[in-house]
Amino acid sequence: MKKIIYIAGLILFITSCESRTYEEISDHTPITETVSYKTAIQPMMIANCISCHSAGGSASYKPFTNYNQVKNEIDNILDRIQRPNGDPQKMPQGGSLSANEINIFKKWKADGLVEN
Repeated sequence: MKKIIYIAGLILFITSCESRTYEEISDHTPITETVSYKTAIQPMMIANCISCHSAGGSASYKPFTNYNQVKNEIDNILDRIQRPNGDPQKMPQGGSLSANEINIFKKWKADGLVEN
């Protein structure tokens, strides 16, 4: 009888657990402050893009080392960072930006691509 109660309790416990995705548990608080290149975008570009998109990198033909280069390519950047995993053109290669980081890029564009 104890085994039956134990097994029933275990089954109840396991089936009561839920699985949630990152999107369901992430903070979707709107970004209220103005996003600028210097404070938000440039650090992400340095951390995720510069190794390829600068002199000597595998994508040196399309550098993202300064404000104007990034500003002029923002639509392409947004397209590439939002592609699904497994897409060969998804950037950054070998990884993904978080949903919050992607939202910062979107907000920067919506704010008018502020530099400072």
